[in-house]
Amino acid sequence: MEAPQRIVKDSMIGLSMPDFARLSPRVATVLGQNPGPFTGPGTNTYLVGIDGAPLLLDTGQGVAIYPEKLAAALKALCDSAVPAGIILTHAHPDHIGGVKQVRERFGALDARKLPWPERDSVGAPITCIPRDAIIQGEGVTLKAIFTPGHAPDHLCYYLVEEKALFTGDVVLGAGTTVIPDDTGDLGQYLDSLRRLLELDLETIYPAHGPTIRNPKEKIREYIAHRELRERQVMAALADGPHEVMVLVKRIYVDVPEHLHQAAASSVRSHLKKLRNEGRVVEHENRWGLT
Repeated sequence: MEAPQRIVKDSMIGLSMPDFARLSPRVATVLGQNPGPFTGPGTNTYLVGIDGAPLLLDTGQGVAIYPEKLAAALKALCDSAVPAGIILTHAHPDHIGGVKQVRERFGALDARKLPWPERDSVGAPITCIPRDAIIQGEGVTLKAIFTPGHAPDHLCYYLVEEKALFTGDVVLGAGTTVIPDDTGDLGQYLDSLRRLLELDLETIYPAHGPTIRNPKEKIREYIAHRELRERQVMAALADGPHEVMVLVKRIYVDVPEHLHQAAASSVRSHLKKLRNEGRVVEHENRWGLT
């Protein structure tokens, strides 16, 4: 039997999401209006709470039309005019890029996240959320969970009342997330996924793509996918050292070539994890087994 090329087989390509929608009595989503090859239909921002002003979780990328969509969602779905405040999963631009425009439209809302000083430039002060903070909103309790790997400041938020998790970019509604080879850490990412398996989970609200109703299955699938990629990297190195793009072309045979640079970032992340474990070495831009 031929070995599988990938575990996660769904994709963001061709997905569409509504501008805004109610997902549960406590959760509504507003699309960030920033579609792209890595954001899919766009960033899911969330309104979390019941009665009155909900918390806004993430703000999208700063697309001009977003505040209008957010205002319409607040009125239609929450009977509200203003969010109670902003909480952020991490400092990548498609998550914090809209903070300034949200504040310009709705006033000087408090914006909270785990600090990443080199990236936290949103035009106004950021309030620190500790790694294990508990955040209260109208009828909701959110527990911050430190989940580094995709980004060093990444927080997921566990919604106690629904046994639900806002996963940011740690788990997506379709496809897999990129582990940046400059600021990401695949070893930490896998540790984060394994810790999420310990939660009592019924739902995942991801930052991109549709809601996930089989959360434990999805997380296990993500772990298995990375483990398969690691085996593929090791197998590709068995016949001698190679440059990263050679490995990409051997492993990502089912991925369009215009996405190979993103795949190369993931391959480098695997190689760095393996180097940290003493299993591979790099010499003059070529990687080989120890």
